[in-house]
Amino acid sequence: MYKVAVIGGGSWGTTLANLIAEEGHEVRLWVREEQVCEEIRTQRINSMFLPGVSLSDRLLPSNDLAEVLDRRDLILMVVPSHVFRDVLERMKGHVSENAIILSATKGIENGTLMLMSDIVADVLHGFPKERFGCLAGPSFAKEVSRHYPTAITVACKDQQKAIRLQEFLYREYFRIYVSQDVVGVQLAGALKNVIAIAAGACDGLGFGHNARAALITRGLAEITRLG
Repeated sequence: MYKVAVIGGGSWGTTLANLIAEEGHEVRLWVREEQVCEEIRTQRINSMFLPGVSLSDRLLPSNDLAEVLDRRDLILMVVPSHVFRDVLERMKGHVSENAIILSATKGIENGTLMLMSDIVADVLHGFPKERFGCLAGPSFAKEVSRHYPTAITVACKDQQKAIRLQEFLYREYFRIYVSQDVVGVQLAGALKNVIAIAAGACDGLGFGHNARAALITRGLAEITRLG
C-alpha cells in the first residue's frame, strides 16, 4: 500500500487527501498557509478552501515540506500550475528514490508552455517518465468531498502503475478510467477550461442551448485534434 504525501492544501488537494484518508490510510498534507494548517490539525476543517467538510483524523497537515515527503512513495502534486515549478524546486533532495509523482494540477506553465510532466523532467533531472502520472477530468472539489458521483482519468506510461493507482483511488462515487496518454490527458485537462469559459460567455449572452451544445461539441473536436 502507498505511503502518501499530498502537496497543496487548497480545495482539490484537501479533497484528494481526505478521500484517501477516509479509507484508513495515513496521508501527509503540505499546506502553505500556517492558519489553514493549524485549523486542519485542531478542528479537522479547512474553512478557507473547503468549508463545510469534516476531515479525517488520518489526514496529517504540515507546513514542513521535507517532513511531508519523508519516505513517501506516492506524491500527489495539487498546487496551481503557476507555482508548480517553484514548489518542485523546493522538493529536490526530498523525493524518495522509488516515489511516483501523480499530478492533479490542471494547466500549462506560463511563458514556457510546458506541461507538468515537462516541468518534472526539467527540475528533477533523470526522473523516470514511467513514474509520473496525471489525474484529470471534470471534477469539482466540493462535489467530490460530498461523495457526489464523479468520473476521472488517471494516466501513466506504465500501464500497470496506472491500474494500481486506479485501484488505490477508486471509490463507489469516484470512478477512475485508465490511460497511457499522459500528454493527451494533461492537455485535455487544461484546454477544457477554455471551452468552459466560452460556454459561460455563451450563456451570459443568452445564445441558448443549441449554441452552447455546438460550442462544446466543436471544442471537443478541436481538443481531440490537439491531443
